[in-house]
Amino acid sequence: MFLAVQEMKVPELLAPAGDFEKLRTAIHYGADAVYLGDPRFSLRGNRTGDFVDAGLREAVLYARGRGVRTYVTANIFPHNRDLPALEEHIEFLKVVRPDAVILSDPGLFMMFRKRAPEIALHVSTQANVTNVESALFWEDLGAERLVLSRELSMEEIAEIRLKTSLELEVFVHGSICISYSGRCYISSFLASRSANMGRCTNSCRWSYALVEEKRPGDFLPVFEDDRGTYIMSSKDLCMIAHLPALVEAGVDSFKIEGRMKGINYVAGVVKTYREAIDSMQGGTYRVNPRWLRELSMFSNRGYTTAMFFGRHPDEDYNFNGGIYRMSHELVGIVLGIEGDTARVGLRNRLDRGDRVEYLSPGLEGAVFEIDSMVDEEGADVCSARNGDVVFFSVPDGVRRNDLVRRPLDRGGERK
Repeated sequence: MFLAVQEMKVPELLAPAGDFEKLRTAIHYGADAVYLGDPRFSLRGNRTGDFVDAGLREAVLYARGRGVRTYVTANIFPHNRDLPALEEHIEFLKVVRPDAVILSDPGLFMMFRKRAPEIALHVSTQANVTNVESALFWEDLGAERLVLSRELSMEEIAEIRLKTSLELEVFVHGSICISYSGRCYISSFLASRSANMGRCTNSCRWSYALVEEKRPGDFLPVFEDDRGTYIMSSKDLCMIAHLPALVEAGVDSFKIEGRMKGINYVAGVVKTYREAIDSMQGGTYRVNPRWLRELSMFSNRGYTTAMFFGRHPDEDYNFNGGIYRMSHELVGIVLGIEGDTARVGLRNRLDRGDRVEYLSPGLEGAVFEIDSMVDEEGADVCSARNGDVVFFSVPDGVRRNDLVRRPLDRGGERK
């Protein structure tokens, strides 16, 4: 697929950083900016606590030292009881000085404007900006960027672009929430965990069946599928083939979903979109088939372009296969290189004779056999497991912080 690309501003690649390891991974594979947040004030945030107080300060400094921007999420819908802690958080962020804070709530927006006017504010997709008047409302309040609603088409984005000077950001890849731009109560009702306070259990991804009142225990599938139904679970978003169209519509930042996803996902998606964005500067945009293969390697629900091109048939959205798709699993992370030997921290079992791939530029798709490995004491090992550190030979081009992955057969078993 070839697309002519006129001279245009290169959009920002914005990646998720659910914890410090994902932060390092996103930066290593080419993110221009990362979004992260204190889990107390952040929707969809990781619960590890990596970014509370000192951890958040360290993350901002780490990214800044590598020329990467940090956007801190404070996009919960707070209740009165949350306001004192938020006031303290604002004072803390005045010292940390992230490149921007992402907000949803108008009251919290005004708290930042009054107490920390020097901090740039981005309006979250949870604010549901779907029209020009809403965009102008936030512009008048002093916002610098809008993370547009996921429900917008290309034409609607272009119309907003014509009427506002604000930066525009859209999601280009990842999970899609079934509710309107993420304002959901399913998790609250079924698991007593509010998605709007950052504690979503992804209840919409669970398998559901109908039960008739007078026949308890008699489950009636909505689809003719013996594994259940996924009526509230959308396919994942993938706009890799349409990036120039988004730029032409006026989008300044391409956002990847996934603070709760693993580093295998973060590394693969960021690396792929980095290459795609960089290729747009050549004058003609060609979708490399390797990018599509790469995006199929980690767990996904199949892909859709969602609402960007208007309404599609339901089968273009619905995930009803009952299983996630993936062709590779994470084996480990290269912790260091000395000569042709890598020190690898394992995240999975690794046996001598296993065939692995390296997520390293120039080595995509190449498979290498582990013919020998030793442990940290130098003893030969035939098998190692998650948490072990082992040493083995790697090809030229493998770098520190690169991921080691293993191809799976169609049944999900190691090849």
